[in-house]
Amino acid sequence: MHKYLSVIKSHLPEYIEDIEQSIEHGLPTLVVKSENILNVLQFLKQHTLAKYQSLIEITAVDYPEREKRFDLLYFLLSYEHNSRLIVKIRVDELTVVDSVTKVYPSADWLEREVWDLFGIYFGDHPDLRRILTDYGFEGHPLRKDFPLTGYTEVRYDDLQKRVVSEPVEISQEFRVFDFQSPWECITASKK
Repeated sequence: MHKYLSVIKSHLPEYIEDIEQSIEHGLPTLVVKSENILNVLQFLKQHTLAKYQSLIEITAVDYPEREKRFDLLYFLLSYEHNSRLIVKIRVDELTVVDSVTKVYPSADWLEREVWDLFGIYFGDHPDLRRILTDYGFEGHPLRKDFPLTGYTEVRYDDLQKRVVSEPVEISQEFRVFDFQSPWECITASKK
C-alpha cells in the first residue's frame, strides 16, 4: 500500500472510509463518503503530497443486488509524482452526487456520460443533459436491469428521407439454433 495514502487519510479521517488496492487496475483506491467528494478531490488536487491535477475518467459500476448499487469511480493522475489514484464513492439511484466541475473542468462531459448511461444525478452541474443517447430515450443503458430488447427500433428510411420508429421484428430464423459443433460436421463427413 502506498505510504502517502495513509498520510492523506490521517489528514482527512472523517472523509475517507477505507484504502483499497484495485484488483482490476492495480491502483490504490480511496473509498470516500459521497457527501465529501468535493472536499477530498480539492484536497488531492492541491496538497503537496498528492498534486492530482488531472482527472482522467469518471465511470460507474452497477451492483444491483447491493443497497448502494453504484460504485462511482474517479481516476486521477499526478504528473508531479507520476502516480495514479482511484477515488470511489458508493451511491444508490436516488443519491445526488455533487458535481466536481468546479475542481476539475474536464468532469463536465464525463459526468454527462455517467448521467446518461447509468442515471447517477450530479447536482450543480452546469449542463446535465444526455450526451450519447437520444433526448427521448427512456432508461439508462449501462444499468444491469436495463432491458436488452425493446418494443420499437429507430432507423433512417431512405424512401421517406427521415428517421422512423417501428415495432421490433425478430425473424423466426434467428430463433432456431443448431447446437451441433461445426467440428462435429467435419469429422462426420470424413467417415
